[in-house]
Formats: sequence, structure tokens, C-alpha cells
Amino acid sequence: MPSSPLPDFSNSVKLKYVKLGYQYLVNHFLTFLFVPIMVAILLELLRMGPDEIISLWRSVEFNIIHILCSAFLIVFVSTVYFMSRPRSIYLVDYTCYKPPVTCRVPFSTYMEHAKMISDFDPKSVDFQMRILERSGLGEETCLPPSSHYIPPCPTMEGARTEAQQVIFTSIDNLLEKTGIKPKDIDILVVNCSLFSPTPSISAMIVNKYKMRSNIRSFNLSGMGCSAGVLSIDLARDLLQVHPNSYGLVISTEIISPSYYGGNQRSMLLPNCLFRMGGAAILLSNRRRDSGRAKYKLVHVVRTHKGADDKAYRCVYEEEDRQGYVGVSLSKDLMAIAGEALKSNITTMGPLVLPASEQLLFLFTLIGRRFFNPKWKPYIPDFKQAFEHFCIHAGGRAVIDELEKNLQLSNEHVEASRMTLHRFGNTSSSSLWYEMAYIEAKGRMKKGDRVWQIAFGSGFKCNSAVWKCNRSIKTPTDSPWADCIHRYPVHIPEVVKL
Repeated sequence: MPSSPLPDFSNSVKLKYVKLGYQYLVNHFLTFLFVPIMVAILLELLRMGPDEIISLWRSVEFNIIHILCSAFLIVFVSTVYFMSRPRSIYLVDYTCYKPPVTCRVPFSTYMEHAKMISDFDPKSVDFQMRILERSGLGEETCLPPSSHYIPPCPTMEGARTEAQQVIFTSIDNLLEKTGIKPKDIDILVVNCSLFSPTPSISAMIVNKYKMRSNIRSFNLSGMGCSAGVLSIDLARDLLQVHPNSYGLVISTEIISPSYYGGNQRSMLLPNCLFRMGGAAILLSNRRRDSGRAKYKLVHVVRTHKGADDKAYRCVYEEEDRQGYVGVSLSKDLMAIAGEALKSNITTMGPLVLPASEQLLFLFTLIGRRFFNPKWKPYIPDFKQAFEHFCIHAGGRAVIDELEKNLQLSNEHVEASRMTLHRFGNTSSSSLWYEMAYIEAKGRMKKGDRVWQIAFGSGFKCNSAVWKCNRSIKTPTDSPWADCIHRYPVHIPEVVKL
């Protein structure tokens, strides 16, 4: 009788289930350790009779002084712990600005205007067309009114008008949603990189809403697309030292004054990618807001690579040879962003990754150091730490690179791709459009963890981690409300114009 062949275990055993078993075992190690001990103690107590248990209890000598000292020590340590631990910071709610349809710039309109602007030579027009074809943007992105002129008219008045339109609309909607009054706001943080008027934008908001004279207001400029997370971090630090307070954070980029009219290719990229947008976020450290708040802030990790000259100059505002002012994007941008991300996740990993992933990373690091340097480095599986990813929608290449490096699925980067398609690169506020997309899809559940990742000039990579406080119903006032049924859409590699 012929012997049956042995099964091919390499094919029959699915390695993903082996990995899942390993993760479950390591992440619940203490449970597996203590449960048998507790069961053994319980069985021993059941084996003993009542007389033996009473005898054991009486054999333990209790001293009233020891009991009082122990009780005092427990109360003291508990008091110190609760007094010294940081206050919980809650995100009560937020709103994203939705531009009117009159501001939309389809590809055909953009290219028609570019051809009619005499300052652009034919090569620059063709370059902008190729960028748009591969950008990942859709036909509904918006530019401010001053950019619709031929040629665009980047005036101070136009920039102020755009700022008022974006910021005041966002704040009005937020105040209506949360039911708070402008006088209730204790802290105001505004970030806008390229438009920094005098008086500041934060002063403009205080004047418009007649806020209190003792409000703590801050205006951040020149911080780039990652300034939204910086503003959250600043507001968090202020809320730690000012109890029972509300903090209002405004993240936007006013692009009216940043139009570039020259022919240097590295400076034409922002014209093609940046679009109108803004967000208003209400933070609170009040315990009574914990029930109605959408999210709780867990971590903020900031990485600054400005000490390196290449990183410092990879996003740089300057004049070209003809005297036109613009923001130049270096060819080394993606490599520098990769290094900044590596530094950022090195700090973030130990804070959020489960023990199973940290052990695998440690074993690989030891193996590469002492056994074989050619071993492939282990990339931690951040999908074990987060349910949702909000990657700054700076461009198609940024999203592609993070999807590849973090080994994410199409669904994990869906919010970022669709935000880029529908709203374009809205700079620091893009993270909030992505969060709104996830909510509009009904995917945000209680306990879900969200990782916001942003890149900005300097060069910086900043991360914020949020935990969802409650399952969020699909909002009716979302910027996605009238189009979410159409998404996700297929975005081709090249859109022929």
C-alpha cells in the first residue's frame, strides 16, 4: 500500500493566523499568567474547610498602628497620583469650511486661465497641465475669488476677505453646533502659514466675536502644513495649566497672497495643488464635557529636522530670478519627509504599539546588530495600534509613500485620497476633512483610535493620536454631506486633459 505524502505545512498553515495567535498571547501575557494563579488559590480555599479558613485568618496578627499607617500611605499616594496626572483634553466638536460652488476650479477652467496669463511661457503651461493630470485632484476643488481674475489679483484686501469668509463661517458653524458663546472661550490659537497681517488673524477673530479682554490668544505663522497639530499641542499645554477652560483652534491657509506668477517649476507646484479650506476645533478640559465630546487627545509627537540644511530649505519661500515671490518645493522633499517620519514613529511606537509588535521590533534590531546586518528591518504593524489613519493630503506622492512604508491598505488611506480629490491640498486643515470623511462614512466607533500625521516646512513631521469617546452618527452638516454617497471614487494614475 503506497504511503500517503506528507502535507505541505508551509501552504496549509496560514501564517497570518500564527501571527494573530502570537499577538494575542503576548498582548494578554499578564492575563494568562495571573488567571491560573487565581484559579489555584480559589481551588485551595474551596479545599479548605471553614474552620481552617477561620484559623488562618486568626493567625494573622493585625496591629492598629500598622493599619493606620498603611491607610495613610494609600491615601497619600492616591492623592499625589490624581493631583499630578495631566488633565484629560477633550475634542468637543469641530467644523470644516465648505467653499461655495462659485469658487470651484475645474481643470478646464484652470488651464484656460493659465494659457491666458501672459506671464506664463508655453513650457510652464504644459508643466502645470502634467502636474494636474497626475495630482489626484478632482473637478470640484476651489480657489478664492482673487485667484479667479486673469491674471490673479493677490491683494491684502482679497486675502482679508478670504480669511473672513473661511474662518468666520467655520467658527459660526462650530458655535452653533456646540451651543457655547464667544465669551466662554478662554484660549484662542490660530495657525496660518503664509498670510500674517497686522493686526493678526487672532486679533481679527477677537474683534469680530467681541471675546473677553483676558483671552489668551496666539497666532502661528510660517509653520507650514503641519501647524494644525502644533496648534493642538499648544492648546493642550495651555489647557493643562488653566483648569475649567475652553480652547478654540483655527487651522487654515489663506492662499490669495501666495499665488506665483513666474516660470520656475519648483514654485509652480503650489499653484496646482493648494486649495481653499479651513477648520475650527473646540477643545475642553472640563470633566462635564467628557460625555458629549467626540474624542479624547491621547498623544502628540513632534519632530523637527530644521538642524539639517537640506531639510530646512526643502520648502522655502523666496524670489525667483524675475523677482516673483513663491514657495519652492525641493526634489529631495519626499526623502526628507521619509526621514522625518522615521524619527517621528520611533518616538510614537513605544507609546502606542502593543507589546507583540515592540518585541518583534526589538528582536529584529538585536539580530541585525549582533548576528546578520543584512536582515530586513522589521516595520511595526501600526494597524495593531490604530483603526483610522489621517495622512496629510499634501499630494498623491505623499499618500502613496506612507501607504507603502506603513504597509497600509487602500481603505486606510481612503480618507486622505478622497480629501485630496474633493478639496485639494488644504494645508493644515486637511486632517480634519479626512476625519470628517471617516465620520460621514459611519466608520467611527467608540474606542477607535485615530492617527493624524502631518508634514510641514522647517522640516517637520507631527502626529496626534485621538480616541473616540462615542460612536458617531453620520453628521448632516459635514462638508461631505452632499457628496459622500459618490465616494470613494476611482482615481486614475493620469487624467488626460
